[in-house]
Amino acid sequence: MQLFLQQIVEGLGSGAIYSSLALAMVLIYRATNVVNFAQGEMGTFSCYLLWQMTLWGVPLWLAFLLTGALSFILGALLYRLIIYPAQPCSDHAIVVICIGLFVSFEAICLWIWGSDSYAFPRVFSETSWNVAGIRITANNIGVLATLIVIAVLIAALFRFTRIGLAMRASAAEREKSPLVGIRIETMLMLGWGIATVVGLIAAALVAPRLFLSPPMMLPVVIYSLAAATLGGWDSPFGAIVGGLLVGVAESLAGTFLSFIGAELKIGVAFLVMAVVLLVRPQGLFGQASVARV
Repeated sequence: MQLFLQQIVEGLGSGAIYSSLALAMVLIYRATNVVNFAQGEMGTFSCYLLWQMTLWGVPLWLAFLLTGALSFILGALLYRLIIYPAQPCSDHAIVVICIGLFVSFEAICLWIWGSDSYAFPRVFSETSWNVAGIRITANNIGVLATLIVIAVLIAALFRFTRIGLAMRASAAEREKSPLVGIRIETMLMLGWGIATVVGLIAAALVAPRLFLSPPMMLPVVIYSLAAATLGGWDSPFGAIVGGLLVGVAESLAGTFLSFIGAELKIGVAFLVMAVVLLVRPQGLFGQASVARV
């Protein structure tokens, strides 16, 4: 029983990271109806910038603030310069563009920093406590607390601020929003900027575990896609719950299913996506779309 509970605790820590990146993907999907497959690689690039600043002697907290600002600008510029001009094209064309961004950001990281893996400074300590035989680390608590803070801040932004309400309106009623003075282009730029900052946070949380390298976010992206699919692509709350559930399922499967083990547990993410798409395509908290023929 202790092993079972220990794996749940570890799964929640991993799931919080998946939830963070899934939340960033859902924010962009709700605004543009496009899955940004480059979200993880954009986070990796921002994480490299953060790491580079710490090498230059910038304190970690200040490097986070500076990199967060640069990440916001990066996301907004990518939307304005690349995604926005392609919006008259089909959704398939924009998906191809996002895949191109995925390849481009990984290539840029390889070109500038090389393919070696680097130790990344830990955001939270590895101090641990033993509670009823279950090991709880400060890192897992910090990761979960970070997810809660991100969720509360985003919920407050969209619910209680004029900018957040305008962003929701521009995503829901793109044709009618300009009639009430909402600049859709500006709102979507803000959405991409916020999502890029959240992607940076997810990458910074996972980098100490996996070591900083250009492809480090690829498995995290797969788990996050499963999380967003499970929770529902139109539900930020679903992305959070889905990420936690996927993290726990991955941890339990890797421990208790001997034929999966540590090497094949990424298959859990593909299995989750397959089952959800077959049984409930809109996800646990998503709304089924109705089309009139």
